[in-house]
Amino acid sequence: MAHTIQPISPAAVDELAALRLELADFSTVELAEELPRMDLADQAVRFRLLSKDRALAVFEELDPVHQQELLDGLKTDTVRELLESMEADDRAKLFDEMPAKVTTRFQSQLSAADRRTTARLLGYEPESAGRIMTPDYVSLRASMTAAAAIERIRHLRERPRHLDVLPVTDGHRKLLGTVTLADLVSADPDVRVAELIADEHYQVSTDTDQEEAARLIQEANLNALSVVDHEDRLVGMITWDDAMEVLEAEDTEDAVRAGGSEPLERPYLSAGVFMLARKRAVWLLVLAVSASLTVTVLNYYETYLANVTVLAVFISLLTGTGGNSGSQASVTIIRAMAVGEVRFSDAFRITWRESRVGFLLGVMLAAVGGPVVGLVYGWDIGLIIALTLLVICTWSTFVGSLLPLVAKKIGIDPALVSAPMVSTLCDATGLLIYFSVAALILGPALTG
Repeated sequence: MAHTIQPISPAAVDELAALRLELADFSTVELAEELPRMDLADQAVRFRLLSKDRALAVFEELDPVHQQELLDGLKTDTVRELLESMEADDRAKLFDEMPAKVTTRFQSQLSAADRRTTARLLGYEPESAGRIMTPDYVSLRASMTAAAAIERIRHLRERPRHLDVLPVTDGHRKLLGTVTLADLVSADPDVRVAELIADEHYQVSTDTDQEEAARLIQEANLNALSVVDHEDRLVGMITWDDAMEVLEAEDTEDAVRAGGSEPLERPYLSAGVFMLARKRAVWLLVLAVSASLTVTVLNYYETYLANVTVLAVFISLLTGTGGNSGSQASVTIIRAMAVGEVRFSDAFRITWRESRVGFLLGVMLAAVGGPVVGLVYGWDIGLIIALTLLVICTWSTFVGSLLPLVAKKIGIDPALVSAPMVSTLCDATGLLIYFSVAALILGPALTG
């Protein structure tokens, strides 16, 4: 029996028209936030109702995970059109997040030129500047006049999205510097481009760490950064929007690790329960093993606790104080390292400064806690608590400031020795300090 196409009912037409009007009230960013919250069928319907340009803008705002989900619900022709309209670096980022089989299937739908460009970007090392650069740029010759340069830009067949910064090269593609479009337009038409090159020039190589490149863009207030190969030949540009995405991802990673977990590498609501548990389980196991140091110390000083039981009352107070002060120092230094404020060569200045901070905090806590404990439990116990608070705060801030610096020096992400790890280490060493001070003051009363 032959299939017949059913006409769309007037009600359905009215519903689609109303939906199109509703979508017009949303901004691009709002649509990118709302689409992933819908089921796949509703996403596809709404996406097809958008104009071509707006659909591309919304698609590029989505996370790669949501982009892949949406592509699975669209027709082949629409998928091909979307992929070919994307900027090369955004397309490479999307493919990088996909399983290999899916990437191969989508790459086969691209034109030969787009396939080569995407493959070239994916050929660079992960986390490198080459992975996030765009190969779509307009370069100018130093020997050009300003008028010739503007004429070249005006007659481009495909104009890149970012034209505010233009790299200048010689005849062998060697990078000489950059000029801004504003300077080019406002210059005398007969002035050579070489005379308009900015006084300060920044560049990175394709294997530079992408966070380093992004920080450079942020700190130097650049709109774009030139990327060169090992022979100083221009191969691409990193734009400020891609740099901000890198910094957001890096800051998120540091924040998650500081909380004792591994980064999800995908939006929270797209992560399954088992993935969430897996990302947290490793850290919990590591911290549980580390916490066994605390148990070992308590077992060793079991006699002290049996003879002077009141000492047990203050264990949580002292270990918590040490862990918190160490964590504060650790987080402060990790953040300062991330934004380039400190480096390993500053280790002595940092640890000396943090030790003094810890000492001042210890004095403050001892002044408050010692007299209170002394009035309730006796002045010898009050003195123990006051001295322990002083030493623990000083020691913990020293450890918390030093560990991230050492980790960075030996090639470990400082966030891995973040607050939970520092806190656990300070718990065990804090107990050693506590019982040592108690033994010094109480003497034979502890050993019975």
